[in-house]
Amino acid sequence: MSKTWEHYHHAARHHEQAAYHYKEAAKYDEAEEREKAAHHAYLAHGHNQHAIHHDVEAAKLHAEQCDSSAMPASEEGTKKRSAA
Repeated sequence: MSKTWEHYHHAARHHEQAAYHYKEAAKYDEAEEREKAAHHAYLAHGHNQHAIHHDVEAAKLHAEQCDSSAMPASEEGTKKRSAA
């Protein structure tokens, strides 16, 4: 699995976990169990932040891959020669 898809996979998992904890927080909030609701909201926020991080990393890698594949062959050869 490429690094890009690895990041997308991790982001999706964190989004799922965040959704679960948001639902739990709402359930406890309705039952007026504020401490448990706050705990789940905190966990949901953390998972959401991790998901955003993985989304950004995947987007960066994807952009790099697109840029390198869109580069004309003559330009690519010039860069390889100048790096040597």
